[in-house]
Amino acid sequence: MIDPIRYPAAGIDAATVTEIRRIKARVDEERLPRGADRGTHTKLGHGGLADIEWTVQLLQMQHAGDVPELRTTSTLEGLYEAAEAGLLQPEDADELAAGWRMATRARNAVMLVKGKPGDQLPRSGRELAAVASALGYPPGGDPGVFLDDYRRSTRRARAVVERVFYGW
Repeated sequence: MIDPIRYPAAGIDAATVTEIRRIKARVDEERLPRGADRGTHTKLGHGGLADIEWTVQLLQMQHAGDVPELRTTSTLEGLYEAAEAGLLQPEDADELAAGWRMATRARNAVMLVKGKPGDQLPRSGRELAAVASALGYPPGGDPGVFLDDYRRSTRRARAVVERVFYGW
């Protein structure tokens, strides 16, 4: 019964899209914890979980009235359904999925290493090496390799977010 309200057949109008973009920009500015590094914050950083989730949810609000397959709570499923429906280029869906997986895995590794939830990757030292190791990077190796991989993945995801979510 709620689907016609949640997923209107015509989608959402341009003014609503603009307002959603404005809200996200405000969230980006106000929610990042003081002292956090936007480049390595798994949830609120550029190309992180929130960027990708907002992008999928905007596509759902715009198109799930016409594309019932988009009506999912799974971010990854939503990405692939959007690509299948021609709303995302397959390469863009792959970049967003890779960024989402990398940020999720890194976030989980931070929790394993610290013993408590956390969204910020360690800046350096033993904790960063332990996070890298938990993600399968060689123990005793350079954890900077993991950081480079993380930043590359989230940078690519952010480029897609800027095109698809913000329309830049």
